[in-house]
Amino acid sequence: MDFVGSHILSVDQFERGDIDRLFDVADGLAPFAQRERITRVLQGAILSNMFFEPSTRTRVSFGSAFNLLGGDVRETTEVKASALAKGESLHDTARVLSGYSDVIVMRHPEEGSVAEFATASRVPVINAGDGANEHPSQALLDLYTVRRELAARGQGIDGLRIAVVGDLRYGRAVHSLLKLLALFDQVSVHLVSPPGLEAPEDVIAVLEDGGHAVKVYHDLGEGIHHVDILYVTRTQEERFTSPEEADRYRGLFRVNQAIYTENCEPNTVIMHPLPRDSRAQAQELDDDLNANPNLAIFRQTDNGVVVRMALFAMVLDVVDQVNDHARSVTWYTAKRTPPPN
Repeated sequence: MDFVGSHILSVDQFERGDIDRLFDVADGLAPFAQRERITRVLQGAILSNMFFEPSTRTRVSFGSAFNLLGGDVRETTEVKASALAKGESLHDTARVLSGYSDVIVMRHPEEGSVAEFATASRVPVINAGDGANEHPSQALLDLYTVRRELAARGQGIDGLRIAVVGDLRYGRAVHSLLKLLALFDQVSVHLVSPPGLEAPEDVIAVLEDGGHAVKVYHDLGEGIHHVDILYVTRTQEERFTSPEEADRYRGLFRVNQAIYTENCEPNTVIMHPLPRDSRAQAQELDDDLNANPNLAIFRQTDNGVVVRMALFAMVLDVVDQVNDHARSVTWYTAKRTPPPN
């Protein structure tokens, strides 16, 4: 794909070569993400961050990524704080805000809403999650994390063995990640969920049509055997019709250190798109794993910044100019090499 000026709405836009290019750019931007260098390549550019669903990591990391490239960020964090609450259409909102912005990041609770918004936007739009549909930038940072974690062990994504655990029906990050994995070779996927929360058939079909080995499990211990990556996700309670319905599934599949030790290989990497539900009745990824050096969830969140920096740099066509606008850091900055967990 041609990234320059493009909307980033779905992982369906990407081919394998696009992923490689994006990750190479991310690698080159790492010194800026880690505050070893400063660049002002996007000085004067404006990002409109429009989040109509709750968000911490995605919203703040997109804003941080744009700031680290020298740009400015304007945020709208609730429908009631926008003209949408007065009945304005997505079309009109897009026409207006794209006149104020150079790029727009949008999260919305309705499937297809970001694509609808993008049709009327005069600037690139990046999908930060549209209902239970997709979350392309999360999938990209997850895949980037998989690549980095495996590379440290001399492995690549080809031949990956991964178990994806939890709410696979409504987990949009899972849907997008599985579609990206289908671009690689000989991936083995264990889909582990309670009955009723299985991955959609169309997502499974993408993997199977690519010749990948897909197995469906309803038993946690059996499903997480013999994998390189253990990817856990929470029950997406906001997608259920009632809290009571979500409560039926919350806490059914809980991974703790004892379960990990009993069922996983010693170097299996543990990932989670976050937030993990730390309430007593949930704990899908237990706090007792915090000391496990294979817990990569915070390395994963750090990677979100650099991958989103790469998306901005490529969409706004400044990749080759980043170092022309670079200088040394002038303030005290803590060493940002990721800790063991």
